[in-house]
Amino acid sequence: MTGRYIFLSLIISMFLFSCRGQSKKQGEFIFPDADSIPLSEAEKLSDEALDDITRNISSPVEIADILHRMSVPFSTTYLASSIDASRLSTSFDKALKLGILGADLGYLNMYEKTGTSIDVLTSIKKLADGINVGQFFDFETIKRLSLNRSNIDSLFLLSNKSYNQIDKFLREKGRGQLSALMLTGVWLEGQYLATQVVKQYPDTLLKNRVGEQKIILNDLLMLLSPYCKSSDEYKNLCQSMQEMKEKYRDIKITYTIGEPVMKEKDGALVVVQTDQSKVDMTIDQLKIIIEASEKIRNKLVSGN
Repeated sequence: MTGRYIFLSLIISMFLFSCRGQSKKQGEFIFPDADSIPLSEAEKLSDEALDDITRNISSPVEIADILHRMSVPFSTTYLASSIDASRLSTSFDKALKLGILGADLGYLNMYEKTGTSIDVLTSIKKLADGINVGQFFDFETIKRLSLNRSNIDSLFLLSNKSYNQIDKFLREKGRGQLSALMLTGVWLEGQYLATQVVKQYPDTLLKNRVGEQKIILNDLLMLLSPYCKSSDEYKNLCQSMQEMKEKYRDIKITYTIGEPVMKEKDGALVVVQTDQSKVDMTIDQLKIIIEASEKIRNKLVSGN
């Protein structure tokens, strides 16, 4: 398995942290409406639970990897190119856009668009420095790897490591609100990419990934909820995310738990999960989610 796939989020991981406290037995599980711990419990989440949530949200390349494997043509129209890092003045905007551009960087690197990725990387550096986390980006190494396509796997690992270190640092320093914003930005941009593409390429895997975001969205709201009343910016963001959650209300996700099996791969035995998820989502429901995702993301990118 190459480096670029090591940190891809899988639905099995979503299930494990969304069903905290439940034993893993063979059978079928239907996610309840809440799909996770109630928002009122957000501040009581353990460090382990927070780590589980952030690991699943913070991988900026899963959607990009799916698009690449679908042979979907690269398009600059999906990028948040209107973001001008030098004009952002608040920590709120800097942290949120840092996440959005992180997802864009994953998309660019997956398609090996090294020239544009350098421009995005420059903006990321400005934003990271703006919230005092630039020390976690080895910008010179990342820039060098971006220009050398043979080292694309190393680039993915280094970029992902940087974002994970930033998340951990912010939470440890009592700046969890900025970490939540960064992760929200990553999720929103990945959701935007997926929903824009699925309009033109109605692939089943991609549609399922969009539907499965119901689980991730609820956990993301838990990360945001302690800060929703801290300012108008946070209040408006939380309101938008709650509206998105409502669009997912009637989508049902059924998870069939299977026994792991051992298979030989490249001369070694590996564990293969046989768990499966089923997303019940109509065309109309998908259309509503696509429209809501586009509206929220574009509003935050434009700042209007």
